Order: sequence, then C-alpha cells, then structure tokens
Amino acid sequence: MWPTRPGETVGALRAFVVALGTALLALSAKVNLPLPYVPMTLQTLVVLMIGAAYGWRLGSATMIAYLAEGALGLPVFAGPVGGIAPLVGPTAGYLFGFIAAAFVTGWLAERGWDRSVVLLFAAMAVGHIVILAAGFGWLAFGLGLGASKAWQVGLAPFIAASLVKNALGATLMPAARRIVDRRG
Repeated sequence: MWPTRPGETVGALRAFVVALGTALLALSAKVNLPLPYVPMTLQTLVVLMIGAAYGWRLGSATMIAYLAEGALGLPVFAGPVGGIAPLVGPTAGYLFGFIAAAFVTGWLAERGWDRSVVLLFAAMAVGHIVILAAGFGWLAFGLGLGASKAWQVGLAPFIAASLVKNALGATLMPAARRIVDRRG
C-alpha cells in the first residue's frame, strides 16, 4: 500500500492517513453506552481495523497521535472530554491498551492474518484481549478496585460486545480491501 521510497508525498500521505484514523477513533468514541466506570464504545472495533489496515508501525503511530490529541484537550474521547483526566482515570488502561492492540493486530495482519476472515477474527481477538487486559489491570491495580470489582465493571460487560466487534471487523476488512483493490 505504501511506496517504498520516502519522500514528501509519502510523508503527506501518512500524515493524512493518521489524521483520518484519529478522526475515525474520535467519531467511534462518541457512539457509546455509558456504564458505571468505563463506557462501551465502538473504539475497539476501529482500533483493531486500523491496526489490520495500517500495519503495526502506522497503526501504533495513529493510536499515539490519538492519545496525544486527547491529552492536548481535544474532545476525542468518549463523552465531551479531552485532557489528561481520561488518561489517568478508569479508562486509562483501555486507552493505552489501544497502542499495543494496534501493534499486535497490525503485526499479525502483516504476516497474512488479514487474508482470511477466521485468522483476522483471531488477530482481532488477540487485540481485544490486549485492550481488556490493560483495562482490567489498570482498574484492579492502578485504581485499586481489586480483581473482583475490575472483572465485574471492566471485563464482563465487554466480552460479548468484543466478539460481535471481532466478527464485524473480520468481515468488513476483506470487503473494504476488495473495494480498494478494484479501484487501484
């Protein structure tokens, strides 16, 4: 997808793609179901699709750019918020888990896991596990909720939705690839 020789065009294209990814993440954050500690959003679906589509380097860079935009105060997170609070509050583990999830999903996709719906589902499942583990760890130990409470509010409510998002992402990616390949 990317030209092999770096230049101004490649840099501008990458900057545009990162900006597009952060915009999609911001929009997906606004589609949310408020829950007591952490809202359920479409962000994880978008994170994993960006990882699969962009690869591990650009996918991770997009997640870092997204967190930086939020830290600078842009209202990119769930709800009308930006700033440091979401990066140190209950959502922090999930948000920082986005970077690792995009990395892992992108790395697997670059090794051919994006060419099969079943393998892509598995790659996205690994990405979801990374996000949920980071969120659980932060809730349980960073905020001191303990494992039982963190499971109850930070993991259990998200398992079924994660499976649905994996299925959706694993079927949307090959369809999107076919559309792009036809135009290219």
